[in-house]
Amino acid sequence: MAGSSDARFAGRTVIVTGAGSGIGRATAVRVAREGGRVVATDVDQGRLDALVAELAGQDVTQVAGDICDEAVVNAVVNVAGARVDALANVAGIMDGFLPAGEVDDATWERVLAVNLTAPVRLTRAVLPLMIEAGAGTIVNVASEAALRGSTGGVAYTASKHALVGATRHLAFFYGPTGIRANVVAPGAVQTNIEAPMKSPAAAARIGPIMQNTIPSLAQPEEVAAAITWLLSDDSANVNGAVLPSDGGWSVV
Repeated sequence: MAGSSDARFAGRTVIVTGAGSGIGRATAVRVAREGGRVVATDVDQGRLDALVAELAGQDVTQVAGDICDEAVVNAVVNVAGARVDALANVAGIMDGFLPAGEVDDATWERVLAVNLTAPVRLTRAVLPLMIEAGAGTIVNVASEAALRGSTGGVAYTASKHALVGATRHLAFFYGPTGIRANVVAPGAVQTNIEAPMKSPAAAARIGPIMQNTIPSLAQPEEVAAAITWLLSDDSANVNGAVLPSDGGWSVV
């Protein structure tokens, strides 16, 4: 991990969703330790409190709440203030690996809300600030499930494929204004995200494939390194890319 002497984000405000744990937390920590002002949002107040405590002395502001709630989106942008330099949409949930023939409406709607609608809403909210500034970077965290059909249920797979499409649209449409948008697609990562395989059919069909192809678990900090690279000027010539951070899983 980069040390505190690095200052890639000095003077910059970076919003990080899902910042209370896992990849989101690792991203927030890295940005803060590289000089950035972090607006950290998560559904869990206790996790945010722990993050702020760990980063005592750093410029970190927390907003607790469900990022699917428009009021929370507005609160995040209000806390950020007049300028948002970067946005990392990290928050996401799984779907129990439910295939199309088994998925219930509640699961479908909730997964799409968290994994797709919320990132688009937050992006929509910060775009006017980035356009006015003539610069901005957006990183959406998808998944290996955005690259294939064999690593999740129908809702999760659809949401992550759609998030890639939304990101490519952003890159194309807003690139001329100085805004870059990219995707990081993690493979298996050691986080606390719940991923039970609720479908026996999925266990029979997907289970053996994952057992035979999945690399060893990555640490959240390894994925955060890819995210912060794309958020920073180090990747100034990268726009509309999908960057797997999966130990080579995507080439299997």
